[in-house]
Amino acid sequence: MRSSFRSLCASAILLAAATPVAAQVVSRPSLTLDGAKRVIAAAVAEAKSKQAPGGVIAVVDDGGNLMALERLDQTFAAGANISIGKARTAAMFKRPTRVFEDIIKNGRTAMTALPDFTPLQGGVPLTVDGVIVGGVGVSGAASAQQDEELAMAGASALGMPVSGEEATAPVLYFDKDAVAASFAKGAVLVGDAPGRNYMVHTSRRDKAGLAEVHARDTDIIYVIRGTATFVTGGSVVDGKATATDEVRGASIRGGESRQLVPGDVVVVPNGTPHWFKALDGVLEYYVVKVSAASPAMTGGGQK
Repeated sequence: MRSSFRSLCASAILLAAATPVAAQVVSRPSLTLDGAKRVIAAAVAEAKSKQAPGGVIAVVDDGGNLMALERLDQTFAAGANISIGKARTAAMFKRPTRVFEDIIKNGRTAMTALPDFTPLQGGVPLTVDGVIVGGVGVSGAASAQQDEELAMAGASALGMPVSGEEATAPVLYFDKDAVAASFAKGAVLVGDAPGRNYMVHTSRRDKAGLAEVHARDTDIIYVIRGTATFVTGGSVVDGKATATDEVRGASIRGGESRQLVPGDVVVVPNGTPHWFKALDGVLEYYVVKVSAASPAMTGGGQK
């Protein structure tokens, strides 16, 4: 009887001792080397799609320790340390580094005295299942805004599916100043990246262009400013392949002409010839390019 009582007491003591220990252990996701390489690959793909002149992409874990780094050609040497600092700041402070740059611009300069702190735009936290697992930093692209865009592209790839599992990419946000700057030079606002089947162009032109046919991409065009004569269908004259699944030519034979004005939307299915035949001044327009699963060249694009 005493032995049973002693055993019961010992069990109770062990259970009481074990419970607090178990309560102090938390299971959480962590960043792997494969995940870090995936972030870098997506940022590099974004840099190529934007024709960035260079860039260094660094990925750190949630403790700010470097896990992977890639330096593109033509990037200044100091970009490596700067990108690591941006990644570390984003991970350790759990905020995009742009937030701190804005705070300092608004007068709180004392923040610059913080150790291991790089308050320059281009660092973004890496998140999995709502938990920050690290950070990615980019330095040496065309501008601070583009640094951040490449970092965001890398961060978005981390949560994308690799074998059919569900995942949600982060929201991409561009304020009006960034959009206006992109329109001013006619640029790619959202470029190609692993797992992404669309791009967004802020297009600007001041003269007629070549006739085009995209085998994979459907173009959704929204006119912001200016007017143009736009031709769709028919066949491309003197068409030549200029890239994979892309044909350009001097003009279009036949087809249907429309006069585009601000507010108009045109959807050009993949495989359909189209051509900005004539413009009245400068034309600014969004193009959302949605890629098909497989090529579907039609419409006499090679003629």
